[in-house]
Amino acid sequence: MRLIGGEEHKSNEQPENENESNNEQEEFTLGLGLPHQSTRLVVGYALTSKKTKSFLQPKLENLARNKGIVFVAIDQSRPLSDQGPFDVILHKLFGKQWRQILEDYREKYPEVTVLDPPSAIKHVSNRQSMLQDVTNINLCDCHGKVGVPKQLVITEDPLSIPDAVTEAGLVLPLVSKPLIVDGSAKSHLLSLAYDQLSLSKLDPPLVLQEFVNHGGVVFKVYIVGEAIKVVRRFSLPDINKLELLNNAGVFRFPRVSCAAASADDADLDPSVAELPPRPLLEKLSRELRQRLGLQLFNIDMIREHGTRDHFYVIDINYFPGKWNFFLIDILNIPQQL
Repeated sequence: MRLIGGEEHKSNEQPENENESNNEQEEFTLGLGLPHQSTRLVVGYALTSKKTKSFLQPKLENLARNKGIVFVAIDQSRPLSDQGPFDVILHKLFGKQWRQILEDYREKYPEVTVLDPPSAIKHVSNRQSMLQDVTNINLCDCHGKVGVPKQLVITEDPLSIPDAVTEAGLVLPLVSKPLIVDGSAKSHLLSLAYDQLSLSKLDPPLVLQEFVNHGGVVFKVYIVGEAIKVVRRFSLPDINKLELLNNAGVFRFPRVSCAAASADDADLDPSVAELPPRPLLEKLSRELRQRLGLQLFNIDMIREHGTRDHFYVIDINYFPGKWNFFLIDILNIPQQL
C-alpha cells in the first residue's frame, strides 16, 4: 500500500534504472488486480470530450507510454468487440445503452479489466445508497472512527420537508445535495439550509445531511487499487450558534472542494490540517473497494472540529476529476513534468 499526501508521504524520486521502472509498472498493474504485463498494458478509454481533455493530456500519455501503458480511444460509433484487444477499459459515460454494451463485453471477454463495472458505479451514483457501506465497516484499532452524518432522503413534495426533518430528528443547519450523481455540474451543487421554514424551498429529489463543523477543510482521498493519495481542500466554514440564530434561508454553493481551493499549502491549525491516520485510510479504502466493487474512486472525508480521531465520509465519487495527477504520482513521475 502506498499512501501519498502531504510532504511526509510524497516522493518524487526517479527510478535509477530500467529494472526499477519495470517494478513500478508491476506494482501499478498488480495493485489494480491485473495480470502481470511483461510488455505493455493497453488501456481503452471511453470518456466525454471534456473528460478526455482534462485527463488524457499529451505529456501524461507520453510518460505513461514510457512505462509500457498505452491509451487507446474507444470509437463509440463502432461495436466494442470489434476494437482492441484491450487489457483494461477505462470509462466514464452514462446511460443504459452504454451500461448494457459494457455488461455484454464483460461477459464475452472476462479477462479484460473494466474500470469499473457499471453495476458498482450505479451504486454510488445515488446518494441514498453510496454511503450505506461506510456505516457497516468496523474500523476498531485503526487510530480513529469513521461514520456518516445523519441524513434523510426526500424524493418529492418540498412542502413536506420541514415535518420530515422534525420527525427524523435532524439538527439544523442541513446540507442539501441532489439525490442522483450523473456527472453533471448540477449534481454537485450544494445548499445550506439554516432554518425550518426555508426547507420547503428546496428542490427534491435530494439528500439532507446534518452539517458537521470540520474546520473548513475536507480531505479528498483518491483510491486506485491499493494506492492512496490524500489532498486537502477548503470547504464550508464552521457555523457557530450565534450565526445559526442570525441567519435564515437557503444558501446555494457551487462545488466547494474544487482544485482551485487547495489547502495543502495553507497556514492551517495543525489540529485541522493533520491528515487522517494511515492505518485508518488503508483499512477504509480496502473495505470500500471490496464492498463497493470499485477500484477507481475518491471519498470526501471531514474531521469533526474539536476532535482528532472522529471522521465522517460525506461523499463517494467514481473516477474523480483529478485522477491524472494521481496517475503521475503512481508512475513516480515528477509533478513539474
